[in-house]
Amino acid sequence: MTYGMWLSAAGLQTNQYRQALIANNLANANTVGFKHDLAVVRQRPIEVNEGGDARFAHPVLDGHTGGSLVAPTHTTFAQGPIEPSSGALDVALDGEGFFSVQADGGTQYTRDGRFTTDAAGRLLMVAGSHPILDTAGQEIILDLSAGTIRIDSAGRLLQGDAAVAQLGVVDFQDKQALRKVGGNRFDAFEQRPIAARAQVRSEALEGATVDPVQALASMIEVARAYQLNANMITMQDQINGRAASDIGRIG
Repeated sequence: MTYGMWLSAAGLQTNQYRQALIANNLANANTVGFKHDLAVVRQRPIEVNEGGDARFAHPVLDGHTGGSLVAPTHTTFAQGPIEPSSGALDVALDGEGFFSVQADGGTQYTRDGRFTTDAAGRLLMVAGSHPILDTAGQEIILDLSAGTIRIDSAGRLLQGDAAVAQLGVVDFQDKQALRKVGGNRFDAFEQRPIAARAQVRSEALEGATVDPVQALASMIEVARAYQLNANMITMQDQINGRAASDIGRIG
């Protein structure tokens, strides 16, 4: 395979990944608290500079690029738009931070503030019915017979004038170390949470950070780039075929 075909093949792979990422962003344009992802593309170093065998160094080709390569995906943790909600237990975080939830056998984190209660009084995420945790990392269990439940700006759950629980709202020093695990949740792995400075907004929800118009425009751009790389592979294959059949032919 020629050098040019390697570059075009790398372009196909890169744009295929970008397209999948944009499609996922678009699919979550209406998901509460969703943080969209960005595909970061960088230049791939040539093989010799990546620890390859120096015996195969080439004085001409080693001066060219190694093609494109997808770097680690970057998640945007910008604040999404906060809109009023009719749900009495719906809350949004105005500022940096995450709600703590119990899922997959451990503690995970989300910006999705759609909460509800089950028959036992447990405070749960609407999406997936995962228990919401308090500041001590324990499930929040409410007495449903004790009156109307409301949530104040400090994240306290109130029944009447009595505070009966406190939402476990935390933040992280390095948000890019968080990893999406599905269900609009993040896993921090070994990273320890720190205090969050976000304000809790009751009867409100945070929208996704996805701009559908911009995402559609990017999808068109990526599809065009993918097609151009495919065309380049076709052209180079035709050139190789002509070289093999015509060069050296005795007239």
